[in-house]
Amino acid sequence: MSPQSEILALLTTFQHGYTQRDPAKLDEFMRLFTPAAEAIGTNGIRPSQGEWLRGHEAVRTLIEGDWQSWGDFQLDFDSLQIHAQTDAAWVSALATVANTIGPDAYENYLASLPALLEDPAQTAPEKLREILRGASNTLYELEKGAQFIWPLRFTAVAVRTESGWQFAQLHFSFATTRFPDVRLPD
Repeated sequence: MSPQSEILALLTTFQHGYTQRDPAKLDEFMRLFTPAAEAIGTNGIRPSQGEWLRGHEAVRTLIEGDWQSWGDFQLDFDSLQIHAQTDAAWVSALATVANTIGPDAYENYLASLPALLEDPAQTAPEKLREILRGASNTLYELEKGAQFIWPLRFTAVAVRTESGWQFAQLHFSFATTRFPDVRLPD
C-alpha cells in the first residue's frame, strides 16, 4: 500500500470519527494522534492559548469539544492534496462546518452581555465596541437564515510510527475576507 493510500485511510477514519461524534469511541479515535500531537483550532491565536493545543490530552479536549458543539465537519475529499516522503506526510483540503442556529441565538447573545459588562479587564469603550460588533454580527448573520455553512481550510502533518500513520499536527482555519477578528496591540 502506498503512503498516499495509507494517509487517505487515516483521513477517512478521521472523517468517520467527526461524522459519528461518539464519545464512547473518543479514546479509540485518539489513536490517530502521536503523543506529542498539536492541534490548532479556528480560534487558536498563540501556542497553549485558546484552541492552539499541544500534547495528546489537550488535543483530546479540543476534539471532544468539537464533537459536542461545533457542527457537522466535512472534508472535501475531491480537493485533498497528499504529499509524502519516507515517514512524513502533509495534507491540505477544503472542508466545511455546517450548523443550524435557531431563533434562540438572539436570546443567547443577549444572555452573554452581563459577563461582558462585568469584565474588569475591559474599559467602557471596549465593552461598547464589543456589544455593537456582536449585535451587528448577530443581526446580519441571522437574517441570512438559520442554516450556516462555513468554508474551512484543513491542513495536517502525519508521521509514520510503529502504530502506523498518525497525525502530528492538525490545523483548522476559517477564511477571513474582512478585518480579522483578532488584532494584537502595539
